[in-house]
Amino acid sequence: MRLTTKGRFAVTAMIDLAMNAQTGAVKLSAISERQSISLSYLEQLFSKLRRAQLVESLRGPGGGYILAAPASEINIAQIIEAAEDKLDATQCNSKANCHHGAPCLAHDLWENLNITINNYLSSVTLQSIIEKKHTESNGKIVTFTHIH
Repeated sequence: MRLTTKGRFAVTAMIDLAMNAQTGAVKLSAISERQSISLSYLEQLFSKLRRAQLVESLRGPGGGYILAAPASEINIAQIIEAAEDKLDATQCNSKANCHHGAPCLAHDLWENLNITINNYLSSVTLQSIIEKKHTESNGKIVTFTHIH
């Protein structure tokens, strides 16, 4: 199983958006600059995030992106799923046909790992990450770069 760059960058960009969207729409160029992620890569990711209804785009001079729901209602599993489909530790895409059409000896182990990871990522919201960062910085609002 691998969490790809797509998933990592999508989570980082969404955290940045959640932290900075309180004053209005956020331009991808600003996220790109703060997080050192190429603008064209962000455009591809935000297209997927928009299709998954996690962000909304606003056009015009004050345009950019905003969260489609409160940060407390968007979890990390949703972001990763939107960016790269699904994390899967099995080699059979959870079809249980990994060993000549039958489950391999370790299939249940990997399937349970999938469940554990998904449960954890589903329990972590953008809001909980922001609150933790604010607590760590003694309540001071800071701009985070390279959140990985």
